[in-house]
Formats: sequence, C-alpha cells, structure tokens
Amino acid sequence: MEPVKNAKHEPDLELIRHADTREQLREGRRACQSRIEYLYAEMPIAAWTALVNDMHDEVAARAAAVCEKELKEAGYGPPPVPYALVVFGSSGRRESTPWSDQDNGLIVSDEASGHKDKYFAAFGRRLSDLLEYAGYEKCKGKVMCSEPAWNQTLGQWRHRLAGWHRDLSWENVRNLMIASDLRWIAGDPSLAAAWKSCFAHGLNESPETATAILRNTVRHKATLNILGQVVTERFGEHAGEFDVKYGVYIPLVNSIRYMALQEGVHETSTLKRLEKLTLLDGGNLLFENCQRAFLTALTLRASATYTLRNGVYSSSGYLPQTELKQKPLLYKLRESLTTVRRTHRALQRRLRFAEKGRL
Repeated sequence: MEPVKNAKHEPDLELIRHADTREQLREGRRACQSRIEYLYAEMPIAAWTALVNDMHDEVAARAAAVCEKELKEAGYGPPPVPYALVVFGSSGRRESTPWSDQDNGLIVSDEASGHKDKYFAAFGRRLSDLLEYAGYEKCKGKVMCSEPAWNQTLGQWRHRLAGWHRDLSWENVRNLMIASDLRWIAGDPSLAAAWKSCFAHGLNESPETATAILRNTVRHKATLNILGQVVTERFGEHAGEFDVKYGVYIPLVNSIRYMALQEGVHETSTLKRLEKLTLLDGGNLLFENCQRAFLTALTLRASATYTLRNGVYSSSGYLPQTELKQKPLLYKLRESLTTVRRTHRALQRRLRFAEKGRL
C-alpha cells in the first residue's frame, strides 16, 4: 500500500536540501522534525512514517554533500573516486522513527587512487560526527561509515560477503540480515546496485545461508504468557513497560524478511515485501494479519518514550505503563503479538523440516 501524500502535510524539506553548513543542516532537521511530530495525530501511520523517512533521507544525502565541501576546504580535495552512501536497518527499510540512530555505510569504487583510503576514512568519520551533530545518535552496534568494517571498496565488500556465507556463525548471519536491507542514499547508485547483485548471488549459491537466517529469525523474547497476557519487563529502569522493538517490531521484520528472501522479493520495505508476498500467494491470510500487526508495531514505535540530550535524539524503544493501560491499544498489541506467535510457530516448523532434511 503506497502512502497517500498531501501537500498541506508536507514539512519544508527545502531547509534541508539547501543547507550549506552543518549548522544550517541541524536547524533544517529540527524545523522539519518539529512539524512532523505535530502531524503524527493527523496522518495514517504508513504515510507519517514515509514522511519521517523522507526527512532522514534528505538529511543523510545533504550531510554527504556538506562533508565533501568541508573536506575540500580542509585540503583533501574532491572525492578521488566514486562512492555510494547506503543505509541499513530501519533506515534501509524506510521505517525509522524521528529519533532513530545511525545505520549506514560506504561502498567505494575499486578504481585506483593513491589517497582514496585516507580520504574515505576521513569522510566516514566526519559524516558520522556530522549526523550526530544533526541529532542522530551513533549506532551502539557500530554499523556506521566511521567504522572500517562498514566503509569498504566494492571488492572488499564482495570478499566480506563471501566470508559471511562461508562462516555462518551467529554474528555473520546477523550481519547478513542487516545487510539485506541495504538502500542507496547518495553518490554513485551503480555501486549499490553492484553490491546488491553480489548479495543476491551469494544467497543463491549458499543454500545453508537460508537455514541459518531462519534459525536466527525464530529466536525472540516471549511476549505473551500462557494466559495470553502481554509480558512486560520485570526488572530494571523499564520494569512494567513493554519492549516494542524486540517484542513485536523486530520479530515481524525478521519473519517477513526471511519469507521475502525465500521468494526472491528484492524490496527492503517491510510493507512492500508484504505486498509482493500477498501477490505471490493471495490466499494466505497470514500476510494480511502480518500487515495489520506491522502497522500496529509502527504506531507503537512512534509512541515509545524518547529523549533529547545535547541536541541528539534517542528512544528507549519501550511503551510506558500509562499507554499499556489504554484498553484499545492493549487489544491491538495483544492481537499483534498473537500474529507474531503464529508466524513464529510456522517458521519453527519450517526450520525443523529444513534441519531434518539435512540429516
């Protein structure tokens, strides 16, 4: 379902597109975000989420341009070879909230250049710092272009992807799942296209990868007890609250991603993956239930508490107890978690069948 856009709803993204300095970029993001948060109560969740991610895309693309300008002024010159700025995670799926953190990387051309390593190492560090200045928390898992593991030439990426397929350890499978949501933002789009082609080839050439991804997919925390009651956190600062991210959102994302990869669906958006899966198997009510549950998950993610410290946005990912006391919301959450549980059980059966076939 493509979100319906309405001109009167649109925030002024031109403030971001025309930003020439990091200060202008930060102010443009703040102004747009303020407008977007105001629109939350007026728009369908899918359309609102699309608007949020339009803003994030514009900020990231403009940040890359500002970094090029700053490096040129610092004596590095222009980019010595083509590159692509790409995003992963919720950004890759265009499902970020207004306060999501960074999940990005660089794909650098294999063209020869004497100082491209130095240039793009500096570019990656500067871009990550600039995005933090613009309000984006740095990724705790270090999936950022400032990290050498996520800032590589196309040839290095090919070698790394092949290594992940050869060694299907838990961490490597996690990286493959993160990588499967890659989406181009700025620079040379052909580099991102070549990367995605390499990724798809690796999946086709490594049958064991699909089973490893499925094994990772079916692991998630319990969210309903045997009485069908919502399971909240028992201890710590979030005691009594519900973990939206890992309780409902990530299990749905992972399950739908796995089914999409199995069917050769190349979309990164969860909703678009569901659309394609529904077209492939229109009689399957599971996909309709997953779509309804996923829209609820997006709504709940937008309701989670967040903070703004030193200009950086951060979300706890938890639904506060006050929200859980609202019966309509609690009913939708319980319905969504029932769908998560049914989907999880179906994939568990598929995993048992796959592993039995290996014996």
